Amino acid sequence: MPRNTRYQDGTYLQCNPTWHAEDSPWKARHIATILRRNHISPKTVCEIGCGAGEVLSGVARELGDDVVCSGFEVSPQAFEICRTKEQRNLRFFLRDPLDEPEPVFDVALAIDVVEHVEDCFGFLRRLKRKAVYKVLHIPLEMTVQAVLRMSPLLAARASVGHIHYFSRETAIAILEDTGYELIDQCYTALSLELPARGWGARLARLPRRLAFAAHPDFAVRVLGGFWLLVLAK
Repeated sequence: MPRNTRYQDGTYLQCNPTWHAEDSPWKARHIATILRRNHISPKTVCEIGCGAGEVLSGVARELGDDVVCSGFEVSPQAFEICRTKEQRNLRFFLRDPLDEPEPVFDVALAIDVVEHVEDCFGFLRRLKRKAVYKVLHIPLEMTVQAVLRMSPLLAARASVGHIHYFSRETAIAILEDTGYELIDQCYTALSLELPARGWGARLARLPRRLAFAAHPDFAVRVLGGFWLLVLAK
């Protein structure tokens, strides 16, 4: 089965019935923080690949009622979930808007999306035209322990559909290759900031915390469990 059908035929929802909604408030807070830190006060925000809509719902709450938020999704199953969350300033659409010349938004979000897209270079070039500012959240899965074990990469491929794997350096390189101007970036640590899932994550938590406190780049590159949040133009 072609991998790009898993989001339309229900396969992804079957493997991920919550569509990762439990992580969404945490992601929304980080998105709002990086915008505020850079004094960006958008009037319009869109999210490409909005899934169940919880991240964009959280962003709408964080930024206030005056900000119009539009979520776009290609999965009919995810759209049925997110459309129930519509509000006056929050709407969802079942389509890919990246080839449409209008509208252009103040901020476009691509949160844990790039790693799923077969033509990620083409996706990033199209996304760049869709908004003045872009916020991207990219898992940093190309780590020493992941390459040595291989099982984390294969598990991510099978369960959540990741087909590209990034380090911080390769994530930045692909953004620069597709013409982005990086304004701000930071690590996010789901593995440290949210409740651990499973005994392996609990065992790894203390070494990750200590290593990240001493040398963030080393912890990210060797141990994993981190993402890169990027604000770009």
